Amino acid sequence: MAILNLNNKANWLRRQVLEMAVNAGAGHIAPSFSCVEILVALHYGGIMRLNSKNPSWPLRDRFILSKGQAAVALYAVLADLGFFSKDELMSFTCDGSRLGGHTENTLAGVEAFTGSLGHGLSIAAGLALAAKMDKKRYKTFALLGDGECHEGSIWEAAMFASRHKLNNLIAIVDHNGLSATDVLKSYLDVEPLADKWKAFGWQVKTVDGHNISQLILALKEGHGQKSQKPLVLIAKTIKGKGVSFMENNPIWHYRIPVGEELDIARRELCHE
Repeated sequence: MAILNLNNKANWLRRQVLEMAVNAGAGHIAPSFSCVEILVALHYGGIMRLNSKNPSWPLRDRFILSKGQAAVALYAVLADLGFFSKDELMSFTCDGSRLGGHTENTLAGVEAFTGSLGHGLSIAAGLALAAKMDKKRYKTFALLGDGECHEGSIWEAAMFASRHKLNNLIAIVDHNGLSATDVLKSYLDVEPLADKWKAFGWQVKTVDGHNISQLILALKEGHGQKSQKPLVLIAKTIKGKGVSFMENNPIWHYRIPVGEELDIARRELCHE
């Protein structure tokens, strides 16, 4: 797809996330908005091999949404790709829905139950090692939050991946500088983040996480890399991207806009 079409897809995805969360009165809008272009690049940019008609296709690439609070965005992507009906999207977190607040692997297109932060990279590393052992050519991708990088299990998995030369593993860190309650550097700074990953034996690239062209280029280079190292993209993003009063404001990790806030959000997203 042309970059213009991919940018339009990202705009559609933000609007869909907003309406799903508002309808449910639940969900994590701001953390979903920060990784929209990353999801679009992976799923629509010719990076991942997937088959919505055969979700268990053995040669599919694996994607682990370690920052499971962005489930609402992944659901919209999967429905748009035909893994399940778009009609189901508005059931998000409703009674009896398959679309919970965090992803569950009972849903087609979802590889793992995530949202307990710090576990996704370990799952991804295990899948990547299995591919190596079974001589399969699929890639494994893991999307992490930067606040999630406070977890020790992330760095245990990073050491494991480097030790086993998992060059079929690509991690993307949604580096928006905020966690659920505060700015990272005000209480437990993760910087210098790129240097930390390098010290753990990873190949590191830093990209603009809202620039789909940059993301696709870096991910394609990762696909064909000759290095024996796993690859991590540090994707610089803005939490709440697309809605002015949400951007870089920690309070919007959980909140759902109502009244005039909702009117403003809809208006701004329509003008993207």
